[in-house]
Amino acid sequence: MPSPSPLAGSTARRPLLHGRLLAFAAILVAAFNLRTAVTSLTPLLEQLGQVFGFGATMTGVLGMVPTAAFALFGVSTPALARRIGLERTALLAMALATAGLLARSLAGSTGGLLVGSAIALAGMGIGNVVVPPMVKRYFPDRVGTVSTLYITVLQVGTMLPALLAVPLADAAGWRVSLGVWALISAFAMLPLVWLKPGAHAAQTAATPGAPALQVWRTPLGWGLALMFGMTSLVSYSMFTWLPRLLVDAGATPAFGGAMVALFSALGLVSALTMPAIAVRVRNPFPIVLLCFICLMCAFAGLLWAPLKAPLLWVALLGLGPSTFPLALTLINLRTRTAAGSSALSGFMQGVGYSFSCVGPLLFGLLHAWSGTWAGPFAFLVLCSVILLTASWVACKPQKLEDQQ
Repeated sequence: MPSPSPLAGSTARRPLLHGRLLAFAAILVAAFNLRTAVTSLTPLLEQLGQVFGFGATMTGVLGMVPTAAFALFGVSTPALARRIGLERTALLAMALATAGLLARSLAGSTGGLLVGSAIALAGMGIGNVVVPPMVKRYFPDRVGTVSTLYITVLQVGTMLPALLAVPLADAAGWRVSLGVWALISAFAMLPLVWLKPGAHAAQTAATPGAPALQVWRTPLGWGLALMFGMTSLVSYSMFTWLPRLLVDAGATPAFGGAMVALFSALGLVSALTMPAIAVRVRNPFPIVLLCFICLMCAFAGLLWAPLKAPLLWVALLGLGPSTFPLALTLINLRTRTAAGSSALSGFMQGVGYSFSCVGPLLFGLLHAWSGTWAGPFAFLVLCSVILLTASWVACKPQKLEDQQ
């Protein structure tokens, strides 16, 4: 009897790469390219400001473009996937990323830098949404394993450009530092060009003419969207303001940068553990509760004794957003089909990134208005309570398709 197609909806376990090596490669290489446009730019903003003559306002605009693009294309991508299919949508994502990264490296003005960034981030926003349903489609029997791998690769693709941006710019110039990542996103197009849907595509993926799932009407959709959104809001607020907070407390700028690097690196710990745990427990809400406790302890330490035990506070702060890979894994655990996964992924990330857009801005405004860090941290505590409440709904054993 022939083995089941890799596109079939069966969850019978079989060798990880049997008949689906190309899909495995496409998912992992695409995942690496989902943040390179963000973290290859931010370390160079001061240098680029001197080159193009822009100041803090444009720096803030460039800092908000990623989450704005992720929100916009999170909402619109499921309809695109239904129209042209997951594989072609993923290919379009990598093509836009490549074009935008290349255009940005050739920019001759601030406007060119902004337009190139917007194009690249549009592609990455589309990629954010289509990678989880591709896991659901090709690896329904290995959701935990492949989710662990692709989220880990995503984290590496977040860290590596940040580490290499300044050394590359010093050695070869800022254009090379920004443009080199276009080569990797172009490489990511190759397996997607060759990846063809099989005979079972209509059963497992969003296809032309497929009815749209009304995720916005479901408790699960809003639970996951708020869980993901509050996690992203807290993370982006801390990425933006942690160095300033520590410097104000008496630390050096270098120490502040090192703590941001530690905060980012701890994302690898959760990426390697959360998906595997999520697939083994019926309701992962206790994990969210532990993350909430980590955040509360970190906020208290950073507010009242930032330099007494900064490594401990930042370590706890880094473990708190473990709800990010958990939410990405729940996309597939809470749906029956790749069409459902695509719809839930788009709604969760579209709504979620809309919240994270305003997080760093509100955190900064509250600090400016109050002159202290108490107001901004009270804001993050409120957001964390919303995260905990929403997770109570999102973590319950349920399926999106059953709520339609």
